[in-house]
Amino acid sequence: METEGKTMRMETVPENLEWSLSTASVQELMKDQRLDGVLPRYSRDVDAIGDICEVDVPHIDMAKLMKEEYNNSQKTELLKLRSACKDWGTFQLVNHGVSIGALKGIRESVKEFFELPLREKMRWAQRPGSLEGYGHAFVTSEEQKLDWNDILFLKTLPPDCRSYDLWPDNPSHFQRALETYTEEMRELAVSIVKYMVKGMMMTADGLEAADDGAEEDHNKLFCESLRRGNYDVRINCYPPCPQPERVMGITPHVDISAVTLLVECGNTPGLHVLKDGRWVIVPPVDGAILVNLGAIMQIFSNGIYKAPDHRAMVNKYKERLSIVTFCYPDPSLDIGPSKQLTGESARTPPIYKTVTNSDYFHHFFNLKQAHDPFLDSLKI
Repeated sequence: METEGKTMRMETVPENLEWSLSTASVQELMKDQRLDGVLPRYSRDVDAIGDICEVDVPHIDMAKLMKEEYNNSQKTELLKLRSACKDWGTFQLVNHGVSIGALKGIRESVKEFFELPLREKMRWAQRPGSLEGYGHAFVTSEEQKLDWNDILFLKTLPPDCRSYDLWPDNPSHFQRALETYTEEMRELAVSIVKYMVKGMMMTADGLEAADDGAEEDHNKLFCESLRRGNYDVRINCYPPCPQPERVMGITPHVDISAVTLLVECGNTPGLHVLKDGRWVIVPPVDGAILVNLGAIMQIFSNGIYKAPDHRAMVNKYKERLSIVTFCYPDPSLDIGPSKQLTGESARTPPIYKTVTNSDYFHHFFNLKQAHDPFLDSLKI
């Protein structure tokens, strides 16, 4: 494996999507002053970009959701949340309660890490058989098109899942910043999912479904499972590109989490969400955290909520850094539709299968292609 050159190769071919072939560092490619175009493995047809538009993504106010007494203001915000989850699958969350200190600490740490020389970053390079560490994701062959990014992927919660030997100690404050940040993101995930589930049980005019004993307990169990669940962090670096219209920062996909929380490290737009067949630009919003619904939430809502296709595009002149936290329920919880929505009293048949947590992930990581229609494969 070369650590100073452009390409880092492994002889072993990945058996599934749980690990990735090593490829060139895109940051290092961009340091080559001779590169005035896009290398063939990154170049895509312009038609693949599709139609792009600018429409305001919904904004949800966490402070209004958390009012101690249920009132019209909270009810209105719950209906907005339900609509955002149903029609978009994504929204900007404001007044979210994550501390300024935690956000500042992780942003500074991420920026400093990606400013390190390649030789230093390679101290935490991915190893065969794992996606953890510095490198790339879902590169399974020497022929596939590559995304225009470098990543650092780490398992963060519960603490006993951490591979601290892959957590950078340069900059020196990185590990502590990530620990603090992840704890606060867990609290946010637990809170926002509770309101998502509450909104899921409302009708369009704001009426709430009646409680139904054990079936209602299934909803509570799902919400509480986020506190004991697994949390992974993927830090993305999208270097500037001489021909941004010919590459993808990240290929279109649906997250497999319950929810995904995205924090931008600057004001460079890059995230696109698919809405009604068109790609919508989602610019960074000062002070907001973007919430994206994952496949688990679409399944749990029995298709009421959507996990949107989304992608990342890149900029000709500016680097973009983002921090993405994937939030999963407790591994002991089976993944399937809410019993309160599909139980006997609801009389609504389940659209999706109920599978064990391990079967759910085994199914995803052993797809023939990284972007097969995963959700469709779990339908009854």
